[in-house]
Amino acid sequence: MQPFAATPDPPSAPPTSSAEDRAARDRLGAVRTEVGKAVVGQDAAVSGLLVALLTGGHVLMEGVPGVAKTLLVRSLAAALSVETRRVQFTPDLMPGDITGSMVIDSHAGQLSFREGPLFTNLLLADEI
Repeated sequence: MQPFAATPDPPSAPPTSSAEDRAARDRLGAVRTEVGKAVVGQDAAVSGLLVALLTGGHVLMEGVPGVAKTLLVRSLAAALSVETRRVQFTPDLMPGDITGSMVIDSHAGQLSFREGPLFTNLLLADEI
């Protein structure tokens, strides 16, 4: 019986990068640069947003007013050319105000679903 190796064997060859990988890396760098032009000094926040975006996660940004949270989200949406919406949370906000609700279509005489701001690419939920 042989003892376990203390370190794993190094890979035989470095992983190759496809043209698709390089294009994605270049696009990500371009997005980081564009957002960095609008929001100066928030590199860690930009990195966190991009990681969450790439992994399908969510981000909770906390901070006092004036530290560019809204600007950061809007500049990210502009750099990605995606739709963004903002919801101002207030004490009287109802779930249907975010998700959408059923409304009566008076012309057709039936119920139809009206999408709320949740149906967007990037949602900024402000003052939660």
